[in-house]
Amino acid sequence: MEINNLKPSSGSLKSKKRVGRGDSSGHGNTAGRGTKGQRSRSGSKIGAYFEGGQMPLSRRVPKRGFRSVFRKRYAIINVEQLNRFNDGETITPERLIEDGMIKKIMNGLKILSKGEINKKINVKAHKFSKEAINKIESAGGKVEVI
Repeated sequence: MEINNLKPSSGSLKSKKRVGRGDSSGHGNTAGRGTKGQRSRSGSKIGAYFEGGQMPLSRRVPKRGFRSVFRKRYAIINVEQLNRFNDGETITPERLIEDGMIKKIMNGLKILSKGEINKKINVKAHKFSKEAINKIESAGGKVEVI
């Protein structure tokens, strides 16, 4: 078989509908657009959200709150999740990605204080909660802000 001998299977292709080529074609006169109305006219463009003059859904639904476009999002890890590491290890955001504990760093890594920690580990992150710093240091570990 060669590329110049390839043909589409029979019945898979339909011929293009040629509209507006006279009444006897079956698609003459109004060319399949129906009679009158906005869509029958040439150059009519209706937005996807347009609901025929009815108040659009995007304007009917009440708006609440505010979300800043400048907000920063952090990858979050709790102190109790750091117990899986061995004593004396250094934990960095890259290490957490390798181990599958976080997917991506985003604007940084933040360590929160949920749970207890009983390992002496060195933690490098972009942000820490005060309570998390206390727990890590009381367990004998070190905290370093990147």
